[in-house]
Amino acid sequence: MTIIITGTSSGIGFVLAEYFGKKGHKVYGLSRKHTESQHFTSIPTDVTDNTAVQHAIAEVLRTESKIDVLINNAGMGMVGAVEDSTKEDILKLFNLNLVGAVQMMSAVLPKMRENKFGKIINISSIGSEMGLPFRGFYSASKSALDKVTEAMRYEVYPWNIDVCSLHLGDIKTNIAENRVKTQVSEPYKNIFDKVYALMNSHVGDGTEPLEVAAYVETLLNKNKWKAHYYFGKFGQKIGVPLKWILPQGTYENLMKKYNKLD
Repeated sequence: MTIIITGTSSGIGFVLAEYFGKKGHKVYGLSRKHTESQHFTSIPTDVTDNTAVQHAIAEVLRTESKIDVLINNAGMGMVGAVEDSTKEDILKLFNLNLVGAVQMMSAVLPKMRENKFGKIINISSIGSEMGLPFRGFYSASKSALDKVTEAMRYEVYPWNIDVCSLHLGDIKTNIAENRVKTQVSEPYKNIFDKVYALMNSHVGDGTEPLEVAAYVETLLNKNKWKAHYYFGKFGQKIGVPLKWILPQGTYENLMKKYNKLD
C-alpha cells in the first residue's frame, strides 16, 4: 500500500511511519522538518500551508500511481483556562488540528476517487467526546474534526473511500513539550497546577505508540469501518459510554474526581 502520514518527525507519527515502512508498504511522512529514516520517505511539509500540501502530494504522485491511505496525525495540544485563552492561540490550534487535516484530505481525494479506493484515518482523542478541564479548546478542535469526519463519510462513500476518527487516550510521547500553554491567571493558578501535573503523569503512564501502530494495522485490514474507534487504557475509554448514559451532573462529579478537582 501507499500510505501518507502527517506529523512524522516524532511521537506517534514517527512510530507509525517506521512500523508500516518495515512491513513493506511505501510510506511518505509529512512534517515541518525533514526526518531521517530508512523506512519511509520524508517530505518537509507544513500542513497548514495548502500550497505546501499540494506540492507534497504532487511529489508523491510523481512516483506512485495511487494513494491508498492517509493518516492525519499532525496536531498539537493546548492547555489553560477558557477565560485566559487568546484568539491567536485558539486559531493556531484549529488551523493545525482541523484546517490542516481538511487540506490533506482534499489533496488526496482526487487520486482516491480516480482509483475508487481510499482509507483516511483522522487521529482524534477520547477527550473530543467531552469538555476536559483546562483543555477545552483541544477537546473542541478534535470534536470539530470528528464531525467533519462523519460528514465526509456520506460524501465520499460512492467511490469506495472510507473515513474514520481514531480516538486515542494518553499515549507515551513528548506531546507535553509541544503544547500551547496559555498564561494562567491568578484565580485558576492553584487548581491548574494540580490538574496539569496529573495530566502529565497520565501521559507518562500512557500507552506505548507501538501499540497504536499495531491497532491501526488491524483497522486497515477491516473491509468496512465504523465512524469512531477508541484506543487507550480502560479507565479513559470508559469515560465515553458513561457520558452517554449518566446524568450530566453525575458524570461531571466523576470527572471532577478523576481530575482531582474535588
